[in-house]
Amino acid sequence: MENLRELYQQIIIEYSQKPRNFRTIENAEHECHGHNPLCGDDVTIYATIENDIVKDISFMGSGCAISKASASIMTTLVKGKSLDAVQSMFDGFHNLITTGETNEDMSSKLLVLGGVHKYPVRVKCAILPWHTMMNGLKNECPDN
Repeated sequence: MENLRELYQQIIIEYSQKPRNFRTIENAEHECHGHNPLCGDDVTIYATIENDIVKDISFMGSGCAISKASASIMTTLVKGKSLDAVQSMFDGFHNLITTGETNEDMSSKLLVLGGVHKYPVRVKCAILPWHTMMNGLKNECPDN
């Protein structure tokens, strides 16, 4: 079990230090900023949608390793997915992060963040990019 925990920690560090889709999208149709004042995590999500499919998605920001890894993994998983599939992923990830429960459709990439549910202070770090993305896709950004 300790080896699995170490592997998950290494994956989180990898995604944090070398984040995927860490860039802006010029003229993005959807842009949303999220901030966690408790720990200082700050993220902006950019997305373009075509025919209800996430054509491109990226993020910029700063924060802890969990927040950056979560945003990085999220953008790799939702690119090319339908908005309904993205909502389903969000629901599954939210459940994982708050309860530790998984479902059979969940990507193994998301499972590396599953242990976060044991640390309530870190739950907000992991879910911030996801809430920011969902708000942006629904054009419900409080900061914009």
